[in-house]
Amino acid sequence: MRTLSQAQARRIALAAQGFGRERPADPGTRALTGVLDRLAVIQIDSVNVLTRSHYLPFFSRLGPYDTALLDRLRDGSGVRGGARAGRRMVEYWAHEASLIPIQTWPLLGFRMQRPRVLAWRADLEQQHAGLVSAVAEVVAQHGPLTAREVEVHLPHGAGRGNADWGWNWSAVKTSLECLFESGEVTSAGRTAQFERLYAAPARVLPEEVLRHAPGRPGAPGELESVVDLLRISLRAHGLGSARCLADYFRVRGPLVERGLERLEATGEAERVRVRGWDRPVWLDPEARRPRRVEGAALLSPFDSLVWQRERVEQLWDFRYRLEIYVPAPKRTYGYYVLPFLVDEQLVGRVDLKADREAGTLVARAIHWEDGVEVAGVAPRLLAELEEMAGWLGLRRVDLPVA
Repeated sequence: MRTLSQAQARRIALAAQGFGRERPADPGTRALTGVLDRLAVIQIDSVNVLTRSHYLPFFSRLGPYDTALLDRLRDGSGVRGGARAGRRMVEYWAHEASLIPIQTWPLLGFRMQRPRVLAWRADLEQQHAGLVSAVAEVVAQHGPLTAREVEVHLPHGAGRGNADWGWNWSAVKTSLECLFESGEVTSAGRTAQFERLYAAPARVLPEEVLRHAPGRPGAPGELESVVDLLRISLRAHGLGSARCLADYFRVRGPLVERGLERLEATGEAERVRVRGWDRPVWLDPEARRPRRVEGAALLSPFDSLVWQRERVEQLWDFRYRLEIYVPAPKRTYGYYVLPFLVDEQLVGRVDLKADREAGTLVARAIHWEDGVEVAGVAPRLLAELEEMAGWLGLRRVDLPVA
């Protein structure tokens, strides 16, 4: 069994995630699609203290780009019309709520038909007879629609509730989320207020994808799907433990081990050791193995490089936890904290806020890791902050008072 040093493993992981490449001068649709294909999963989060999280992984790897191009990859040529032209990704529960390439959607079909999801729908039908079917019909006829718009189109008109049906807005939204999770409706994108637009899959996804939808003859089995998802995860990671690879798409259970065994048997995964990592590790045999990785990047708190906390600690000795939901007095580093990557190391973290009214990117706190030569990395952080401010349309950067 091959043994890799921690430094080798870091470089493989960074290269697989798209770091260490020269940033293009004017990133267009092709560059954005390249990042999407490389990462395969872009997590969504509603917090907008800096910018919506799904925009940040592309900035970290490409530098400033036109976010309208990314919106088009998600929404297609016309959100309200449900047009499919130009759409390259769709939303579903992958690693939490995420954007994924549209070709990946059928691989999550086994999740759409889990007993828990089916039981959820049965329970809703029992509590609110006829509502789920009525919601599905409204979406099919009138979508894409927000949850509030679906409510307006339901029988008996709009309102916060209806005594005849025994439902309220929350029940409509819950029904939509159940239908979304079961794959009976999907997302045609998001509004400017970040509301999901629900639509029938046929209005969003191409026929070659729908042929493999749950319940269709071409739908993949669960083991086949897990193998494909692990294959995608390994390509995005470069290398990782079973926990790392399974966590990328939040796959669980004995099929993970069987899937990795199948990839190993076909030569698509190589079992290796990484010094200092106390778990078996699988390597993508086709992963790039650069001698060095250069560049600086601020990472979203929801960047796929730092999702799996054990992995981050094993490879970088960097303990990272989200503190968004921690009461302010108990936070260690701040509210919206971005790890700062310099070359091959995570050297610090920055608590950032976009003060749009003042036109300022505010660094509320900067924390450097022990042993970091601040004089060498601080100018690179300032350069990244200034570039991010310009990308966000802000005029200046405010640094914390020493």
